[in-house]
Amino acid sequence: MFANFTFENPEFFWLFLLLPLAVAWYFWKRNKQSAELRISSTKGFKVKSGILPKLRPVLFLLRLLALSFIIVAMARPRTVDVSTETSSSQGIDIVMAIDVSASMLARDLQPNRLDALKAVAEEFVKDRPGDRIGLVAYAGESFTKTPITSDKAIVLRALEDIEYNNVLENGTAIGSGLATAVNRLKDSKAESKVIILLTDGVNNSGFIDPNTASELAVEFGIKVYTIGVGSNGMALSPINMSASGRMQYGRVQVEIDEELLENIASATGGKYFRATDNEKLEEIYAEIDSLEKTEIEEFRYYNYDEKFRPLVLLAAGLLLFEIILRLTIFRSFI
Repeated sequence: MFANFTFENPEFFWLFLLLPLAVAWYFWKRNKQSAELRISSTKGFKVKSGILPKLRPVLFLLRLLALSFIIVAMARPRTVDVSTETSSSQGIDIVMAIDVSASMLARDLQPNRLDALKAVAEEFVKDRPGDRIGLVAYAGESFTKTPITSDKAIVLRALEDIEYNNVLENGTAIGSGLATAVNRLKDSKAESKVIILLTDGVNNSGFIDPNTASELAVEFGIKVYTIGVGSNGMALSPINMSASGRMQYGRVQVEIDEELLENIASATGGKYFRATDNEKLEEIYAEIDSLEKTEIEEFRYYNYDEKFRPLVLLAAGLLLFEIILRLTIFRSFI
């Protein structure tokens, strides 16, 4: 309720320290505020005690309340409504090239490599509101899942739809995946262009050599971060498909062409990472996120609604009421 309530001049609250002094002064002088008539005896007068003398301190209380409201009004209470607007002064265009070959269903990451990647990549996309992002999927061949766009809802839906199927030729065409990603970025006008290339195997398919694709990335000023996914040693991986269409698993040696991935990253000014488990994969995307930051300029607009006027009117009303009572009900004729 009071989250947006502020005081422009809170130093005036120090004036409240004077109120106890005013109370002390009142009690010290209250017997001298009314006129006195000294006589030798009151036996000839009919003394009748009334309630008005007992209520007379109400006048002082009204004045005290009026002074309190004036002090609060001087502190300038107001509510503030803050609206923000952001603009990116240095946008980054990012394409995530994702290996969707059958080996990405290996269960050395939980629940498998592909689903673990999708969960981490989803958070990565959400954390980059000022950038344009696209998706490329590849196995034995490659295709553009989503061209670079600033609409994160489209990217997230496309990322969710990525899965292994028999549409793409089986294999791992790293060169084709990288070349398709470069093609998505070559005409970009962004200050920074980045490809995140992820694979869990070796280049064994496609018609484009990965080194040739990395040379194209260099030519167009594109930085490539490469990620090798898979545990060290053996992993529970798909080995064939049964007649019923169910994937059958067995222990398979993990093979990643780390030298190739390191060369691609080094040639383009990027960095190579190895993700051996879910936690490491999350750390990798967090590091890439920190390395590739977009400069965002934020504009804040403040709308102030002053609240001191009702307090001033209330204080004036109390003072007026006190004067009326003093001149009527509490008027002294002596």
